[in-house]
Amino acid sequence: MITKILLIIFGLFAAWQIIIRVGRKFFHFPAPAFIGRILDSNCRRKLQPPDKIIERSGIKHGMKVLEIGCGSGALTTFVARALRNGGKVYALDIQPAMLKQIEKKLTKPEDQDIKNIELIQASAYNLPFENNFLDLVYMITVLPEIPDRQKALAEIKRVLKPEGILAVTEFLPDPDYPLISTTIKQGKKAGFILDETAGNIWNYTVRFKKP
Repeated sequence: MITKILLIIFGLFAAWQIIIRVGRKFFHFPAPAFIGRILDSNCRRKLQPPDKIIERSGIKHGMKVLEIGCGSGALTTFVARALRNGGKVYALDIQPAMLKQIEKKLTKPEDQDIKNIELIQASAYNLPFENNFLDLVYMITVLPEIPDRQKALAEIKRVLKPEGILAVTEFLPDPDYPLISTTIKQGKKAGFILDETAGNIWNYTVRFKKP
């Protein structure tokens, strides 16, 4: 009986992945703002522990860090605290509704101590920073949602300092999930140097460096 239930669950999951992935071949759009509460949930953080992502990404205190596609800020506050007072996280999203959710989150008593987050509404194709400005850029299940990934990666490369870090994290249940080899290929094509990979096939981080 248990085996049958597991097979049914696996079959439904596989069917959902196929349908969504076929649809995403024709329609590219960011995660809608109405699922912000799901994205910013303790359940998600159990599956993607913030401390592991921070460690794998190479985020350290004092850095100037950009999060592209911050959404409702599931990990943004954790990164801000990891950077401490000497660092800053620029939380960027193309959707104003997502940024409003972070803004509301920062008014909660438990988050009012955080003063090093700057919210930015912009496209990954046109980052509002000078050349060689940032120490690190990270994306969590975001890169595959960008229609022109090479254009976005070129812009990321522009704003990173020499030897600056680009960290890309992907998670298998995400309908846009790419294989590790695909992410590595995209980063190298954009002129980044592969630094390290961490995690496993269904939950990984690939870290690159700007030459």
